[in-house]
Amino acid sequence: MSQYLSQLSGLSTFLITLACGAHLFFFFVLWVWSRRDLRRIASSLDDFTRGLKHRSLLDSTGHLSDQIEAFLADVNETLDPNANPQDRKILSERVHILDEKRRYLSSHFFETCYNICRTMIEAYPLAGVLGTILAMGAALQLNAASETSSAINAIVSHFGDAIWSTFAGLAAAILLMFLNSILETSFLGLVENRRHVRDTVVRAKRELTFANGGEAAP
Repeated sequence: MSQYLSQLSGLSTFLITLACGAHLFFFFVLWVWSRRDLRRIASSLDDFTRGLKHRSLLDSTGHLSDQIEAFLADVNETLDPNANPQDRKILSERVHILDEKRRYLSSHFFETCYNICRTMIEAYPLAGVLGTILAMGAALQLNAASETSSAINAIVSHFGDAIWSTFAGLAAAILLMFLNSILETSFLGLVENRRHVRDTVVRAKRELTFANGGEAAP
């Protein structure tokens, strides 16, 4: 038993570091995922609003979330009853574009993955403490197996594992919390953009269909 505890305590720092690396990769995947979906939503809205008389013109280097919000403002302005009838006709003819892109508006899976990634940051300090406890337990087991009169020498021999395990857990948590603070605004912005787009899609289909006498646009 003491041998297994010693091996496990010795591996605790390595396992925490490995988990942190996997966590960083998971954050990278979420970032790529969010950028891809933002581009697709912005592209569909760009196609939908192209040719409108009062279309917003933004710098191509602007943030995708800002572009999406500008496109949505153009759509909402065009859906106003007092808007240019020609612009409403253009949107009516293109409403099928929104249906083709609706699969990118589903956010449940992304939100679940991000919530797991964010919540599990809290596990690293606990993993570090667990590694420390394992190191101390291994030292005490070693002392009992050797029947020595004092556990001090055994504890000192495992003290390095205990310290490095705690350090790895805290360092991983700090690093991932800092990374999350950078990415959180972008991820939550994507969720908010999707909600706004869904609301606008519903309104556009309802009002444009109503404007066409209840017949769906081709």
